[in-house]
Amino acid sequence: MRVVVTGAAGFIGSHLAESLVDRAGQLRVFLHYNSLNHRGYLDQIPKKKNQGLEVVWGDIRDYQTVRSALTNMDYVFHLAALIAIPYSYQAPESYIETNIKGTLNVLQAAQNLGTERIFITSTSEVYGTAQYIPIDEHHPFQGQSPYAASKIGADRLAESFYRSYDLPITLVRPFNTYGPRQSARAVIPTIITQVLSGQKTIHLGSLSPTRDFVYVKDTVEGFIQIAAHEETIGEEINIATQKENSIQSLVEEICRLVGRRVKVHSEEARIRPSKSEVDRLQGSNEKIRRLTGWRPRFSLTRGLAATIKWCSKKENFKRIYQRAYAK
Repeated sequence: MRVVVTGAAGFIGSHLAESLVDRAGQLRVFLHYNSLNHRGYLDQIPKKKNQGLEVVWGDIRDYQTVRSALTNMDYVFHLAALIAIPYSYQAPESYIETNIKGTLNVLQAAQNLGTERIFITSTSEVYGTAQYIPIDEHHPFQGQSPYAASKIGADRLAESFYRSYDLPITLVRPFNTYGPRQSARAVIPTIITQVLSGQKTIHLGSLSPTRDFVYVKDTVEGFIQIAAHEETIGEEINIATQKENSIQSLVEEICRLVGRRVKVHSEEARIRPSKSEVDRLQGSNEKIRRLTGWRPRFSLTRGLAATIKWCSKKENFKRIYQRAYAK
């Protein structure tokens, strides 16, 4: 199949593109234009696989460049988005423009071009704090941050195109994905790089919230398995391990794997506003297992060990730690 991935320079997008190189007949990646031609995490894909990528530069907020990226493509995996929750408090309008308008551009281009399958990437943040566990796809939505609200809007817009125009859409909803290439805006690389730096005290936000952490290779395989089954058309589907871990337990496990002990200072500046904090997330994976047979292959310990190994490499540590913490 001829496949295009938007947001392919990012964390999950680069892993998905890397996996699709060997599976797609033609793979095109849509990247945000920049004057230096920086390709983000795609530069970490092996050279041989990089040569199999067709790059289209543009802006997800611009319909014409989005249409160009989707032209003559069969499948589109739409991952381009603003995702940093703290920044969404400061610049909510940019999240509306990128996450909702960008998704609208993908939907309209796919409709006009007759794209065969459209996969819209959602997030577990749309659920907010769990009202029941495990969180299945019928759980109510709660916009507890401008980011979450923008993704709820994008999801419902996609649903409307499926119901109104019979567009072959699937909403793919990963829970908290982690692994190599993730930036320090996320909690796991934040913990790992601070522990690896040798600090006796590391700085985090609240330690009590729980999350359902999914290793990135499992998330990518979830996307691919969802795409391989027509029964997933018109559905919204969690990718989750159906297990939850607190931030405190993450610190303890990472310290055990690294072989160091640290103290944790919970900084007020890193804590979300009280009504915005998502206290508990644990996703149900019953639907994805039933429709596709997907199951997570990586335990948290195995996934953390692989992530620590990647973060330990000098060039990766420098990229994450120094940019985030160096004064």
